[in-house]
Amino acid sequence: MSEKLNRLITDLGERSTYDAASQCSRCGYCEQACPTYVATGQESKSGRGRNQLVRLMLEGKLKDPSEAGEALSTCLLCGACSTACYAHVPTADIVLEGRRMLRGKSPWLAKMLTVLLGRAPALLSVLLKIAYLLKRAGLSVLARPALRIMGLRGLAEADLHVDELPLRFLYEELRQRPNAENPAWLYFAPCGPNYLYPRVGLATVNVLGNTLGSGRFMDNNCCGLLSYNYGDIEDARVLAKKNIARAEALPGESAPLVGDCSSCVAHLKNYPQLFLDDAAWKERAEKFSRRVRDAVEIINKSEIAGPKPEGVITYHESCRACHGQGLRASKEGLTRLCGGSFQPLEEAEVCCGGAGAFSFTHPELSDEVLRRKIGAIASTRASIVLTSSTSCLIQLAHGLKKYYPECQVLHLSEFAVEILSQNGAKTRA
Repeated sequence: MSEKLNRLITDLGERSTYDAASQCSRCGYCEQACPTYVATGQESKSGRGRNQLVRLMLEGKLKDPSEAGEALSTCLLCGACSTACYAHVPTADIVLEGRRMLRGKSPWLAKMLTVLLGRAPALLSVLLKIAYLLKRAGLSVLARPALRIMGLRGLAEADLHVDELPLRFLYEELRQRPNAENPAWLYFAPCGPNYLYPRVGLATVNVLGNTLGSGRFMDNNCCGLLSYNYGDIEDARVLAKKNIARAEALPGESAPLVGDCSSCVAHLKNYPQLFLDDAAWKERAEKFSRRVRDAVEIINKSEIAGPKPEGVITYHESCRACHGQGLRASKEGLTRLCGGSFQPLEEAEVCCGGAGAFSFTHPELSDEVLRRKIGAIASTRASIVLTSSTSCLIQLAHGLKKYYPECQVLHLSEFAVEILSQNGAKTRA
């Protein structure tokens, strides 16, 4: 069986999974905040419904626990229910514990990816470049029917969603750049910017250099979020330990560790959750997590101001920024950055339906959530929508192309570095 955490960090302190689920009073405030409940109207697809299912599983009151599988697998893990909840019940973590109870061995594809990310990143790079070349040649289209027949629908959907295929990865570029001896910041490269969106990572590094001074690339491992959500707790711990040790070994022990995928950053800040039974590593994880910053935090505090551009610019809040970190982009900062062309987005904090691999594994439900988000963006008549998470970039690019092609999505760092360039700052591509 997959290992479980058994204890969770909650607003009331450390609690067993059962006690955490029992904090849910079933009031229902979470329901209208839950995108999957709004889309389906099904109680089992709400925060309180999922909490009660896990509680019943722990009490042994479900004759067939696998009946909870669909309800738990369709959770976006966005955390909106916890934000709406007066007790801030950690529903996403409870759902993950429920999934681990149901799951025997990890899905083979998730396990393969976690092994490659953690133990053979060089081999992963080679395999990805081969896959990207095949897609560029148009051969991946031929593979989609076979993937669906083989039960690998998620890979077929991923091929439909992902269009950017870099043949030079972010770490290859950053390893060639000089590192400061006394860095003012350390850049943590999440896997999304590393393997899909190098342009995002390069933009973030430029923003950091222009706002904080000289820094350095951590040359880090995967944060372990994939292992945590889809693989094994022990794999997640191994990757966390590598990143903590790497940060400790680098100069600039008080320098912030900055990442630019809000999902990964939220996980980095959550590292202490992995070590509740290991006092020494918990202390090291807490010290590490206190240094972690989202690129959004850096840009919020900056004084970057842009000229008034053509068209309207709006902002979609990544779930793992606003709900996972309690972090929202500054309206004042966005107005300044966008030269007065910023238009607030209605329901900006509502999930777009990306949620990591969710859009690949549950495409119909994901698209239902996505259409609501694209409708809100279209109502602003925006030509640019900004965001801060890799899965949001993938999902919104897919949705805009499909439903509102007049608009493009950019990472907040990309837009910020464009403004810096217009203002005459030195930036490197």
